[in-house]
Amino acid sequence: MTDGLQKTFTGSDMFQMLVNAVEKNVGINDGSYVDESDGLIHCEKCKGAMQHLVEIQDKQFRVPVMCDCRRAINEEKQDKQKMREEMQRLHALKSASLMDAKFFSSTFATYDKNKHNARQFKICKRYADKFTVMVERNQGLLLYGGIGTGKTHTAACIANTLMSRFVPVVMTSFVKILQNTQNFRSDDDEDKFMTRLMRPKLLIIDDLGAERSTDYALEKVYNVIDSRYRSGKPMILTTNLTPAEMQAAADIRYSRIYDRVFEVCYPVEFTSPSWRKHETVVRQREMQKLFEEGD
Repeated sequence: MTDGLQKTFTGSDMFQMLVNAVEKNVGINDGSYVDESDGLIHCEKCKGAMQHLVEIQDKQFRVPVMCDCRRAINEEKQDKQKMREEMQRLHALKSASLMDAKFFSSTFATYDKNKHNARQFKICKRYADKFTVMVERNQGLLLYGGIGTGKTHTAACIANTLMSRFVPVVMTSFVKILQNTQNFRSDDDEDKFMTRLMRPKLLIIDDLGAERSTDYALEKVYNVIDSRYRSGKPMILTTNLTPAEMQAAADIRYSRIYDRVFEVCYPVEFTSPSWRKHETVVRQREMQKLFEEGD
């Protein structure tokens, strides 16, 4: 120390230095006054104490604390920061999900539930709500039905529900998977892609059965489903095929794929009238009014 003298700091000295540092950071003298009733600094706005008496080694210290209004401001800042971080995390999850952007807004809260899809809505929402149990049991879903009956939309509702809870999900289609695999330059590229499909807690794949019936395509489809099966993590598949059609497949290449599917995926039939046809009719009527009716 100065002049070769060593100064001994007591515990109370160190505590006072800490108190002084805190006072500079909180700006305790800004908008405050000393209350004669307790001798402590109070906030002019909320009248709350901005100090608290603490006794250490028979000495009393006035420790800075937040008054009610400053605490509220601080909590609001923390909440906003937490929300920003959560939004960034959710954005990152959705970016990594491979999901088409048009499905980002698909939620059970805005689900157009009716007499045709009430059961499907209940099952799929319950699946999302009880996802921890589904993971423990490696339980997936097979959503099947005609074109435009809401299978993909409902699967996206499950995906978005889970991602809103920060559960990693990947949602793609077998057509896209095959397009990707054809562009791989090495086995390492394919291994990385397969790792990306196996890593998330839930894998959703659209349009099982829409792939071409080539040895290459069916081998890739089987590898994806079998790898997911062996990973012990659930998957959700959508298809236009019925379970009866899948079980009746004579081709051994299809049979081994479907055997894996039925082992871990609970079948849910979608019987709603085609939403695509309905939207087409509505659009045609709107255009008819626009083009053919008088001004």
